Amino acid sequence: MVKTNKYETIFIVDVTKGEEQVTALVEKFKSLISANGEIVKADDWGKRRLAYPINDLTEGYYVLVEFTAQPDFPAELSRQYKITDGILRYIVIKQED
Repeated sequence: MVKTNKYETIFIVDVTKGEEQVTALVEKFKSLISANGEIVKADDWGKRRLAYPINDLTEGYYVLVEFTAQPDFPAELSRQYKITDGILRYIVIKQED
């Protein structure tokens, strides 16, 4: 049996891209995660004020996803976040068992 770990990720989407683009990015990453692991819980926090401006923006669309996956997947997920236009910030954290 392949070892899976628990992770959680939060990513912030640029809201100036428009509602359709935001929804498309959220769905893209949820389906990427579910294709490579299993989503335990997904929370769309919606549009919120950023703690500090990022690229002169003061608002972003926050999404929190808890998931299980193999140990090599978070690196690929981070790579996808980095190369995707419209992702302002992200973090992937391994949860303790």
